[in-house]
Amino acid sequence: MAANPYAPLRVCGFLALGAALICACANPDRRADAIAGSLHFEKQIETGKDFRHVVYRNSAAARDGILHIYIEGDGNPYWQPEIIATDPTARNPLMLRLMALDSARSVYLGRPCYLALYQDGACGAVFWTLRRYGPEVLDSMEAVLRAEIAKSGATQVTLFGHSGGGTLAVLLAQRVDAVARVVTIGANLDLPAWCALHHFAPLVGSLNPADQPLRRTDLQTLHLVGENDANTPPSLIEAAARARGGEPVRVVAHFDHRCCWESAWPQILRENP
Repeated sequence: MAANPYAPLRVCGFLALGAALICACANPDRRADAIAGSLHFEKQIETGKDFRHVVYRNSAAARDGILHIYIEGDGNPYWQPEIIATDPTARNPLMLRLMALDSARSVYLGRPCYLALYQDGACGAVFWTLRRYGPEVLDSMEAVLRAEIAKSGATQVTLFGHSGGGTLAVLLAQRVDAVARVVTIGANLDLPAWCALHHFAPLVGSLNPADQPLRRTDLQTLHLVGENDANTPPSLIEAAARARGGEPVRVVAHFDHRCCWESAWPQILRENP
């Protein structure tokens, strides 16, 4: 991982609030395609509103109208603390590995500009730095999400999101009524509090889940967090969940931001079919 993938937005040592410049000169190895191929997942590139998205689908047949959507975390927005990455894709995609444990029909919904799509015309580094949870990102992901739901004929949709993917999941669920349940892992639910904790520049242009109106009251939500998570500590998530109307939080002993969710995932899936 980058030494500090969530550093304040600086470009080659100069503060660049809102800039969409790319300085990184190294393109790190990507594992998502290799992992997906080894699992016989189908890969397609789907068009959302303003962006294209890589989508991986498992081969499970639809059952009982169930569809699971997996959303990855922020990956590596920064190559080094002060240098924005050319391609922010996660080197170790946790959500793709968790989807491999899922026997239900499942889709890994790629984020705009991730998974080697960073050269697309609509892309700019601002969409994996300051505006990583911005309305443009959400609008495009919503379009693909609705299309996947329509293709599957699903009537019971669950969104699973890790870290920043959990942030996007809770924001998307408020937009799409077909989503019945959201399960997050170490989600960034209060952007100003998280930035203050880590002494990062504010994510100007991103939507903050902690202060967004909760349009839906029927949504089932569970926030998971490891007791040793230093990125999104339990206290931060618990405070944000209270601000969101008292959403349930489960602190998992001995786990941290990335470890050891694969061992717990079969039980999580049984609880959240």
